[in-house]
Amino acid sequence: MIPVDAVVLAGARNTGRLREMDGSCYEASIDIAGRPMAHYVLDALAAVPEIQRIMVVAPPGILSYEPRCRQDKIYFTEAGEGLLENIRRGIDALGTCEKVLIVTSDIPLLNPKAVSDFILRCRGREADVYYPIISRDVSDHEFPGVKRTYFRLREGVFTGGNMALVSPSVFQIYQPKIEQAISMRKNPLKLSRLLGLKFIVKFVLKQLSLGEIESRVEDIMQFRGVGVISPYPQVSIDVDKPSDLQLARQVLEASGGTTDEGVTCTEIHYH
Repeated sequence: MIPVDAVVLAGARNTGRLREMDGSCYEASIDIAGRPMAHYVLDALAAVPEIQRIMVVAPPGILSYEPRCRQDKIYFTEAGEGLLENIRRGIDALGTCEKVLIVTSDIPLLNPKAVSDFILRCRGREADVYYPIISRDVSDHEFPGVKRTYFRLREGVFTGGNMALVSPSVFQIYQPKIEQAISMRKNPLKLSRLLGLKFIVKFVLKQLSLGEIESRVEDIMQFRGVGVISPYPQVSIDVDKPSDLQLARQVLEASGGTTDEGVTCTEIHYH
């Protein structure tokens, strides 16, 4: 077992449709079964043997609570503005050059087995960024009727997860390229120019393979990124609309506030 540190992103403001169901200022503190949403993510990560430290990037005070039992893994550092800025703050606070697991705080159904499995699968390939993808068949079997954004590849139909294992150097060396890709994600014309016509045509015709995407990402971004097929749909069930929140509350209220093999014991330290 090789230890891994994790960064949990908990600085997103609650300004979207979820505001109708919960008035919390931040998404991480939205109530689910009597606890802030982010606590379930922290519980799951704290129970993963491979994870050594967990750095939560959040506004001060929004997730403080009385621990149910001792757990010396969790630390806090203050959030800034923007996704990349908060990832950088979390990695800097950890002070590590080793690969770091980046996790969003809006996947409360996450369980320790899903995290351990993803880390184990990443060990089999050499890359700078590892990103989980989940088959639609697996997702529909576990959570029938849940709406997700899917994409069709030669290997099947997949949705993306809400975590990634990354090398800190990627954000230090390639930050301008990453910022460019993020800014283009909602502009199909600019994105198609970046990816190339051949790539877009194959995607539209559903002939694109996972390997081709990985190769194209490496050509454009100059670092190695790979897709890791995960059998755990919990990593993709993010709470970003009212129906997702309703599902999470239903599942966690029925289970007494714990996920599969999860724990509810955390102690917070401030960095």
